[in-house]
Amino acid sequence: MLQSYTYGDLENFRKKTGIKTPSSDEEEPRRMTSRRRKKFRIFSKGDGLDLTFFLLVIGILIIGLVMMFSASYPYAYNKFGDSYYYIKRQLIFAVLGVAIMFALSYFDYHHLHKFAAPALAVAWLLMIAVLIMPSSGGEDEPKRWLELGLFRIQASEICKFALILFFANWGSIYYAKMKSFKFGVLPGIVVLGVTGLLLYLEPHYSGIVICTLIVAVMLFLSGVPIKFFAIAGGAAAGLVAIMAVTGMLTYAMSRLDGWGQALEYTTPDMWQTTWQTRNSLYAIGSGGIWGLGLGQSRQKYMFLPEPQNDFVFAIVCEELGFIGAAIILILFALLVWRGIDICRRAKDKFGTLLGVGLMAQIGLQVVLNILVITDFLPNTGISLPFFSYGGSSLIMLLAQMGIVMNISRSSVIEKQ
Repeated sequence: MLQSYTYGDLENFRKKTGIKTPSSDEEEPRRMTSRRRKKFRIFSKGDGLDLTFFLLVIGILIIGLVMMFSASYPYAYNKFGDSYYYIKRQLIFAVLGVAIMFALSYFDYHHLHKFAAPALAVAWLLMIAVLIMPSSGGEDEPKRWLELGLFRIQASEICKFALILFFANWGSIYYAKMKSFKFGVLPGIVVLGVTGLLLYLEPHYSGIVICTLIVAVMLFLSGVPIKFFAIAGGAAAGLVAIMAVTGMLTYAMSRLDGWGQALEYTTPDMWQTTWQTRNSLYAIGSGGIWGLGLGQSRQKYMFLPEPQNDFVFAIVCEELGFIGAAIILILFALLVWRGIDICRRAKDKFGTLLGVGLMAQIGLQVVLNILVITDFLPNTGISLPFFSYGGSSLIMLLAQMGIVMNISRSSVIEKQ
């Protein structure tokens, strides 16, 4: 038979035996301390962040900053008289991005449901503003940045996230109906059509490619049948063919000139057209297995134009060689795999679609960037996540990693 004991019984027991038992006054502070420790714990097997994912993000970020600085300082000195111009700005973006990442890791991602449509509307408005407001580039240069005095915003980077958020929300609500044309294909056509038109007017063809792939991934994850993708792909190919014949893709066709011919010496015009890709291949080839050493690249000394941007990985290959480049690609693969593994174990469909979409964007950009610098794809301006210079891209990427970290808090996965 169970027997109850009063606080007085415990006091008598302490006096007789000399054993100290916690009093009610002592026990309450201990319970409060325990609750505080749990509340403020950053990494844990329970409700903390996923330590593996966090270390991968920070590791890739640090390597990216080091390599961006190594690639950029000759060009920065030649253009601005300051070798540290790009790295100083990128460090500011990185600190701000990490702060936002941690803030979002504590912001319950379920609240993002209500921001799905407004975020897409804001992204479209920003892209419209890009077309209307004056640009720092010449009249023939693409209008891709919203000039705001001391800094500028690349609206397409915000649009990528907005598309993922919108279709994660849509797919989680109408998941059972996504096999139908009305709820599955039609929203994709409308949203991608508006987005593609705004990017075409900039023009920003690499943005169109990435946004198209993002929408395709999100619709596929939401349950849209593959047959619809085949029909949509055929229709898109027909539209592109018509636009090419009618001269509506003049800028895009100019970027195709020299594709696959970087090492062929034909005409002086072709020599100039393929200059950037050719020097990228020179950099990759000269790196060999082990590389020339950190900071020892030769192509970054005014041979490879603006190496801190889309072609930064060519400098990585030259300085760190095949081994170093392979390790970095493995880190990217681990990051994407870990992020997807976290999000597929999320407790709700919205978390899975949102997180997997965010990680798919990184994976797509890494693959496309590598294909561009090796001349397997035309040079269309696809940045390498965490490595290429750019504040909008870096801040958005780190913010998105913060959302994945928040999903990891409730994900059913071992976190240490």
